[in-house]
Amino acid sequence: MHLLAILQERAAELGIALRYEAEVNGAEGIPEADLVVAADGANSVVRNAFAQHFRPDIEVRANKYIWLGTPRVFGAFTFIFEETRFGWIQAHAYRYDRDTSTFIVECPETVWRGLGFDRLPAAEGVALCERLFARWLGGELLLSNAGHLRDPWLNFAWVSNAHWSHRNVVLIGDAAHTAHFWIGSGTKLALEDGIALAACLAAEHTLAGALERYEETRRIEVLRLQSAARNSTEWFENVGRYAAFEPLQFAYSLLTRSQRVSHENLRLRDRAWLEGVESWFLGRATGRTAQQPVPPMFAPFALRGMELANRVVVSPMATYSATDGAPDDFHLVHLGARAQGGAALVFTEMTCVEPSGRITPGCTGMYDEAHLAAWRRIVAFVHRCTPAKIALQLGHSGPKGSTRRGWEGMDEPLADGNWPVIGPSAMPWSPHNQVPRAMADADFVRVRDAFVRATEMAGACGFDMVELHCAHGYLLSAFLTPLTNRRTDRFGGDLANRLRFPLDVFTAMRAVWPAEKPMSVRISATDWVAGGVDAAEAVAIARAFRAAGADIIDVSAGQTSTAAQPVYWRMFQTPFSDRIRNEAGVPTLAVGNIYDADHVNSIIAAGRADLCCLARPHLADPYWTLHAAVQQGHDVPWPEPYLLGRDQYVRNRRRAADLAANV
Repeated sequence: MHLLAILQERAAELGIALRYEAEVNGAEGIPEADLVVAADGANSVVRNAFAQHFRPDIEVRANKYIWLGTPRVFGAFTFIFEETRFGWIQAHAYRYDRDTSTFIVECPETVWRGLGFDRLPAAEGVALCERLFARWLGGELLLSNAGHLRDPWLNFAWVSNAHWSHRNVVLIGDAAHTAHFWIGSGTKLALEDGIALAACLAAEHTLAGALERYEETRRIEVLRLQSAARNSTEWFENVGRYAAFEPLQFAYSLLTRSQRVSHENLRLRDRAWLEGVESWFLGRATGRTAQQPVPPMFAPFALRGMELANRVVVSPMATYSATDGAPDDFHLVHLGARAQGGAALVFTEMTCVEPSGRITPGCTGMYDEAHLAAWRRIVAFVHRCTPAKIALQLGHSGPKGSTRRGWEGMDEPLADGNWPVIGPSAMPWSPHNQVPRAMADADFVRVRDAFVRATEMAGACGFDMVELHCAHGYLLSAFLTPLTNRRTDRFGGDLANRLRFPLDVFTAMRAVWPAEKPMSVRISATDWVAGGVDAAEAVAIARAFRAAGADIIDVSAGQTSTAAQPVYWRMFQTPFSDRIRNEAGVPTLAVGNIYDADHVNSIIAAGRADLCCLARPHLADPYWTLHAAVQQGHDVPWPEPYLLGRDQYVRNRRRAADLAANV
């Protein structure tokens, strides 16, 4: 049955009439019907008529595109990339019917202007597209019905709405939400909306209840698809970022661009091709021809003189379990167990360089001789009993200091015993936190020297790497973001000035850290606040630290302002890592809701990061990496006392797989 007929039938069961409005002329054109279904597209007149109720958010994307056709029939969805002297231009081609194909041409505006499309009449612009893609068109022409338009080129409008219904009016399809043609799901989304609306009309006893249920049931799935579409959109807007990839990795990056198609999805689609990718990646990592395919997460990686057995990292995680800054047996077991668990690199939690630089009374420190002995014991265990490397993350809490342990109230001031805090400006983290004292010249010298001393102590303990924490609103992060750095001297204002003190600290640390050992810097790649640090500025920050001697950038995001509006999804910070790695030309660690081996393999093989940091998965399972190896049929060394446990785990996995296959 036609979807409209189904909707009419379901509405009739509620005793209401249904009008389907594909086009109306303003609010006055909407009839007094019991239900109006508005499917009038991305430029919806109905939505605009009631904008104060639907509250649309429309974002115009960067690339220009033109929708064309061709008699050349493409047998499969085809992506075509051509390099011009102005940059890359690409086409998306797919079969439309028996005799024709859709042929969408798009490019960045700089390329569009450079090629002269902004000045050419429509017909001449189409002719230029024919010349640019001639070798793919097989002598066929490009067809256009846009000859009557002065400018047939468009920018995609990303549409979302706070609400999808108002009284008797409900939005479906592009009127409610758009997903770019790069995903190719606009029509599919509209049909699924209609099906869901019909089901809700049948299930509920009132129109209001049906519309509320429709929005509840559809919104999450739509957000997931829009998130994937956004990732895909950004990939195609930045083709030049990946153009230097070898063809195999370029294709892999293209196929996994949305993060909905993953490493194991590709194995199901074409095992032989994916194993070719795995062998290629291992060969690049080792410099030797791979004898057999290996999951990318188990390819080795080196930074200066530090050689890592795989790409899995235990992320820094605050445990709030130290006494007067000193780690104890808890930290020995906590870090030691995770080092035994197969991850190639284990980070300490943020370790503070002076007592007043602690976040909480339970935070670890590196400023006292007692700390030196305690950390040396932990490092010695990791090196003696595991193949893992261990890194010390050094930081200063700044305006976010003197607070309770995380489980007692995150970022909440201590009930008593507070110590004074400092910052770039006298701006508190929140109205409930202390107002920090703006740093003076003596503070800059003291804090820098504290970082240097902690770095020297890290060397004495035998740490393999040191990371400088410049993220999450702590002291050095507070200098980087204009949201908290309101200084008018040489340490505030433009980015070069805001970088000055963090770079001074890093440079001084690098000078005393052994040349053969690497250093990393953790940054917040976005503040998630308008007017704060954004992804473009994060690239500049990464470049600055790279020039100062940083070997890898640990790419996090947010936690720099209580006004932040983050958007969470699987691997939600990976796009920032991708951009920094492939624009700034610096290795990166990706972090943020990475919890599955499939995530790690996809990120690493696609060149979106060089290492993957996992936090919560390692809290739940210290042996996450060893288990991931077994699950993928890959053999890695286990601690010898645990070999019997490994063998039973392997047997149980095989037994479960056999049972599932025979069901």
